[in-house]
Amino acid sequence: SGVCNVLSLEIKASPKVRAFVGEPVLLKCSFKSSSPITESLRVDWTYRPLAGGQMEAIFHYQSVPHPTPAGKFKDRISWAGNVAHGDASIAIPSPELSDNGTFICSVKNPPDVYHNIPQTVLEVTERGLAFQLSSAALLSILVFLPSVLVVILLLVRMGRKFRVLKEKGKCGYKKSSIEVSDEPEHLDTAGCGGRLRECCLSCVDTDEEDPY
Repeated sequence: SGVCNVLSLEIKASPKVRAFVGEPVLLKCSFKSSSPITESLRVDWTYRPLAGGQMEAIFHYQSVPHPTPAGKFKDRISWAGNVAHGDASIAIPSPELSDNGTFICSVKNPPDVYHNIPQTVLEVTERGLAFQLSSAALLSILVFLPSVLVVILLLVRMGRKFRVLKEKGKCGYKKSSIEVSDEPEHLDTAGCGGRLRECCLSCVDTDEEDPY
């Protein structure tokens, strides 16, 4: 899949690449040649729309990159390869839905020749709103969760300390010896004097009744 064995030149490319609108995508293409890399080496990328139609040249490399001067990919493709390391990849910094289609990577390094070349199908889609919301929610959780946990732990700790202090206050309370009683002391004195007065009056009454 995506590998073409030829007489003396082997080219490899990803059979399918998925991308999202507005997010950079790399179209990988690697090659292996039995001949030394020279200035004669050429890399050509072509494109065919998903709906079909004619092939369109979108990128050319020979010693230096040569982006297409016209067409739908004008100023939209950048060189991401390194021929010295057998890399002929390109990148689309901001893919669009209309970019869906087949990309073909062709490498020539005379005197090496090739028989077939691999193709890459690009599928560009939009990220859903649900994914964006879930990403934002995840970020919020990662940021605020530690703070919430710290606050909860502090509240629990404060509650425990409050209960301990309350229990100690109930169990350890003792009435001080110097505390003044709520009841007035003159009540007992008044009670004893009243009983003494009643006793004296009763004695006087007895004497008056029996003079002898």
